[in-house]
Amino acid sequence: MIDAHVHVWRIGENGFSWPPPSLSAIHRHFSLQDWRKETAPVAAEGVILVQSQEDPADTAWLLELADRDPAVLGVVGWTNLEAPDAPQAIARLAGHSRLRGLRPMVQDCAADWYDNGALEPAWAAMEQAGLVLEALIRPAHLSSLNRLAARHPELAIVIDHAGKPDPRALEGWRRDLSSIAARPQVRCKLSGLLTELSPDMPAGAIEPIVSVLVDLFGTDRLMWGSDWPVLTLAGNYAGWLEQARRLVPPSLHDAVFGGTARATYGLTR
Repeated sequence: MIDAHVHVWRIGENGFSWPPPSLSAIHRHFSLQDWRKETAPVAAEGVILVQSQEDPADTAWLLELADRDPAVLGVVGWTNLEAPDAPQAIARLAGHSRLRGLRPMVQDCAADWYDNGALEPAWAAMEQAGLVLEALIRPAHLSSLNRLAARHPELAIVIDHAGKPDPRALEGWRRDLSSIAARPQVRCKLSGLLTELSPDMPAGAIEPIVSVLVDLFGTDRLMWGSDWPVLTLAGNYAGWLEQARRLVPPSLHDAVFGGTARATYGLTR
């Protein structure tokens, strides 16, 4: 099993700004050693480490961890894609063998963020480098992301956390996700759903969401991620993995729990 979405951080280091102290349950250091303890019962093969800070120091640290720890199969990092020197920064980062993608943190940006013409040089550089664009978005961004996918059909795109849908308002999300799912370069992560539930919602409220994801991406474009340690705000590792395995048809388990991540991030082991 490959966990396609794991975070680590050190409070006050590597450009740290999130999580805030108000999220006291996760406002502490989290390391790969902590992840190993959490996952010991499930024998995870390895992880994709995903940036959590909008700072180059965070990405540099994750790449250092990848150099030292064989459990890190790849890194999704960050750089300022709007900077004038973004293409050069992307090329430098792509020179690291473990860097697999970049993730601008768009979830709190304008709905049309991906339409910004100033970003075009960055998209072209990512295409040229063969890097994945990881999309941390909300449903309102799906249309703009779809237009980007149309302009850059060779740019591999992964939608994090299914685009963070609200289980109480799925119609528009389903419509827009269906449109972008028609583009073969787009993949989706089955991740981060429990933490989007309001406190009065049961864990089963995500079942209609998972059903849509399986229908749209299931054959070879859906991958599971824990979103650990953010996950611990709403559940636990073993419980989320068990729920996902129950909701995903057994015929898709090989792809969702490993194969899609291997193909998407070009993993060789």
